[in-house]
Amino acid sequence: MKVTYTSVSMKKTTSKTCAVESTVAVIGGKWKPILLFHLLSGAKRYSELQRLLPGTSDRMLTRSLRELEADRLIRREIFPEVPVRVEYSLSEDGRSLIPVLDAMSEWGQKRAMP
Repeated sequence: MKVTYTSVSMKKTTSKTCAVESTVAVIGGKWKPILLFHLLSGAKRYSELQRLLPGTSDRMLTRSLRELEADRLIRREIFPEVPVRVEYSLSEDGRSLIPVLDAMSEWGQKRAMP
């Protein structure tokens, strides 16, 4: 087991740090957790996600969605209609993050309270 000491608190850390790093690598960033949170309520089209995240650019939204899809946290479903309809939803792996997202939401709400 790898043991390291952090310079800030001089506490021991173990290989659990690697698990946190890999989690942050997949869901980290400004927009990915927010996208996942919005998909908790059900499938959304790209235009819906644009409205829910007005501060993001089209490029960043597309990039974040592609990365989440590549990491198998969301599904992209294409409906053969005219015009073509595309919906994004949480995959099974994405749904397994619900407790993590709920904990983040609760923490944020508590922190926002004066």
